[in-house]
Parts: sequence; structure tokens; C-alpha cells
Amino acid sequence: MPELAEILEALPLPALAVDRRDRLVAANAAALALLTAGSVGRPLALAIRAADLLAGVAEVMAGAPARDLRLRLGRDGAEHVFAVTLAGLGEGEGRQVLVTFRDTSAEEVAEAMRRDFVANVSHELRTPLTALLGFIETLQGPAREDPAARERFLATMAREAGRMNRLVRDLLQLSRVEAEERVRPREPVDLLGVLASVRATLRPVAEGLGSEVRIEAPEGRVTVPGDHDQLVQVFSNLIENGLKYGAAGQAVRVTVRREASLRGPAVRVEVADRGEGIDPVHLPRLTERFYRVDSHRSREKGGTGLGLAIVKHIVARHRGWLRIESVKGEGSTFIVILPEG
Repeated sequence: MPELAEILEALPLPALAVDRRDRLVAANAAALALLTAGSVGRPLALAIRAADLLAGVAEVMAGAPARDLRLRLGRDGAEHVFAVTLAGLGEGEGRQVLVTFRDTSAEEVAEAMRRDFVANVSHELRTPLTALLGFIETLQGPAREDPAARERFLATMAREAGRMNRLVRDLLQLSRVEAEERVRPREPVDLLGVLASVRATLRPVAEGLGSEVRIEAPEGRVTVPGDHDQLVQVFSNLIENGLKYGAAGQAVRVTVRREASLRGPAVRVEVADRGEGIDPVHLPRLTERFYRVDSHRSREKGGTGLGLAIVKHIVARHRGWLRIESVKGEGSTFIVILPEG
């Protein structure tokens, strides 16, 4: 018969065994990473400081059926969540309790993200829906015979409906991009053509803000493997943000140049504005879904809070990098680096 230590070592999860004296008698290498040094042979309470675990071991040792626990333990300098299973081995004086640990931290994070996503979508849809319902009720009642109020309310309703339409569109686009993210697009795309097309499309927006989009690029064609429509979406989003959040009357500068990267030749595209800039505390979270530096201002300008999340996933699908640099009071630069091959 193999020794207990050998059996534990063969298990794919961190596992340890405790005897009737609450002494840790064996542990595999994965479990030892969770314990304080020199824990084998010592009381379990000195190896893991978790009251729920100690109470559960005592119950199973006394004959209770196997049970599951959820514990938070430190590992690699960070807190992890573990699903812990306790099962009795043997009877009488030789009875032991087998304890196994399964790290569920990633699942916990994914579940928290799912909850936040559902809550954010519900909130983003509820606000315009509430406004629409309120205006419909008013139009059916007090404003029924008031042409001026009716026109004003209908304009607001159209604006709120447009906001919901943009949100649904971005949600569908985000879902589509995430589904395709593992498949890298390979069609050759004329990057300067994409940028010229985006500039032409956004010219009315720029003129309305007293601004312009200036493109600085090398001579000749700049081609990258990619998805034309998705790259149009990336630079439409970044340039439109630069126009909306940049200083009035200031140009948005788009700079294109070739550079060497860790993965070989690449093209670097910088979209820079001269706006208020972004506090550094916000930069790591800008590409999170629904994260906004200024929620009220973003909604006023028609933002859904999903644009940069979509940009991030599209750039990742192209095996590229997205970087954001900003200095408060001086402006922001969004940098997209795309491999040429």
C-alpha cells in the first residue's frame, strides 16, 4: 500500500491530512505552499489560522459526513478564495480528516464581473426607459393639447431612445468581438486609408466643435493584417473621444510611425488631444466596461461606457497593444500598436 504522503502527492489539488490530535500529519507540495514553514507534524491551528476550518475538521473527526467550506487565504502575496472539502478517513484512534483545497479566485472574480455587468446594463437601460415612460405619460395627459411641450418632449424621447440604441449596439459589438478574439484577422488593411475615412466621417463633429483632425504619417502605404471594419471602429472611437473631450478649438493629432516591437515590426498610432487630461488613478480602469471618469459628462456626450472596452478587445484580437498616457491639465494620448506581420 502506498504511504499517505504518496497518495496526497498524487492528488491534483492541495491536500493535507489531520489526525485525532489535530496534528497535521501529511501534506502534498501544493498544500505546503499554503502553510507556514515547518507545518507538518505540528497542530493544524499553527499551520492555517482559520477558525471555520478548525471547527469543520473537529466535526468531521467526530463522525460528521464530508462537508465543504469557503475560505480566504493568503497566497503569493495576495488573498485567494478556496473551496475546501473535508472528508473522514478510517475509524477509531486511527481516524484522520483529508482536507483538499480548490482555488476559486478566478471564478469569484468572473462572477463578480458578471453581477456588475448585469447591474450596470440594468442601470444604463433603466434611466432612459424611466424618462421615456414619464414623457409618454405626460403626453397622454397634461401635454396632450400643448404643441410646444409635445415637440420638446418628443425631442427628449428621441434622444433617450438613441441612447438606448447606442447601448444595445455597443453591447452586441462587444459580445461579437469577445467571441472572435481568439481568431486573429489576416486580411491586409490599408491603415492610412482607415484613418482618412474616419477623419472624413468625423469632419462634421470636428467642425461643430471648432476643431480638426490632423494626421501625420510616413509616405507610402502602411498595411497591417486585420479586420477593416473593426479597425475603423477603434480609431473612430479614439478620435471621436479626442474631439469630444479635448479642448475646444484644439486639433486632435493622429501620428503614425513604424517601430520595432518584441514581436517584430509594428505600426504605432497615437491619438492625442489637448483636453483636461485624466487623473492617473483612473488610467488602469479606463478600459473596464461602464467605467467612466465623469459619468454625467460622458452621458451628456452620448457615451455608453463601453467604447474603450471594445477598443481593448479589438486591439487584443489583432495581437496588438493599447496604452493610455495622460497628464492632468495637458491632455491625453491613446496609443495603439499593431504588428505588421
